[in-house]
Formats: sequence, structure tokens, C-alpha cells
Amino acid sequence: MKNIGIVFGSTTGTCESLAATVAEKLGVSADNVINVTDLTSDKAESYDVLVLGSSTWGDGELQDDWYDGLSVLKSANLSGKTVALFACGDSDSYSSTFCDAMAELKAGLASSGVTFVGAVDASAYSYDDSRAVEDGKFIGLAIDDVNESSKTDARVSAWAEALKPYLA
Repeated sequence: MKNIGIVFGSTTGTCESLAATVAEKLGVSADNVINVTDLTSDKAESYDVLVLGSSTWGDGELQDDWYDGLSVLKSANLSGKTVALFACGDSDSYSSTFCDAMAELKAGLASSGVTFVGAVDASAYSYDDSRAVEDGKFIGLAIDDVNESSKTDARVSAWAEALKPYLA
């Protein structure tokens, strides 16, 4: 298996918990689950695969710690690396910006030479709009642990299985 780092930004703990669940499903040790505040460019460069997660705030923004985290990633040599994205959102209260944080992460890394994997069919979700949807698919795993917590485990499990070919 490739060397995998899971990096999260979390304010309330939901995205941190989701990162731990993703790690468990992917078989990644807790030592490789990193709060974005602890990320360095050397650490980012040491991984073959980066799984990046953020909660979505306000009008579709990244979790606050990710702004510095994106700067760290932009300063790293990520060319040729594989990146998978996940985000937490609230499809009821913020239905028009659901999980937009993924779009912010992807846009921030667009010129870094990474390959994005892990798109998820958006048709099984209830929301009005999301910048994280391209061609009918979320660009990564979208989780609504506020309104659809009963679907979280199955969604993470299915996503982890879909990612496995990219991790071997």
C-alpha cells in the first residue's frame, strides 16, 4: 500500500471524527491522521497519497485552519501525488453551498500537479447547489452528519472501497 496521509481541518470535531473514520476504513494508522495546523511541506511531500478533509463554513468557505494549510501545500512539491477530498456540510441549513470546501481545496491545488480521485455520485444527496459537483458527481466524499448521520458509515465505506485501487 502507498504511504497515505489524511489531513483534516476541524472546528467542532466533526471533521476530525470523520478523518478518523476514513483512516479506519482505509487501514491508515492514527499516526498518519494529521490536523492541518500540524502540516509541514516536508510532511506533505513524504506521502504518496493525501486525503484532505475540511468542514464547510459560512458561505461555502474552508475551515479556518485550511487557509494556512493550503499555503503549506502550495509550497510543497506535490507533483505526481494522488489527492482525495472529503468535506462535511449541512445540506439543510446551507443547501446552496453544500460541501463547497472541497471545491476550495481543489482550486487551491489545481496547479500543483496532483491527480484528484474519489468522485462520488451526487444523486443520492439532498441539496440545492454545490461548487463541489462536477458532471453530476461530488469531487470527493460529501458528508452531512447533521441531517443524514445514518448514511455516514455506508458512504465512508463505499468511498474507501472506491479509493483502494489508487492506494495499492
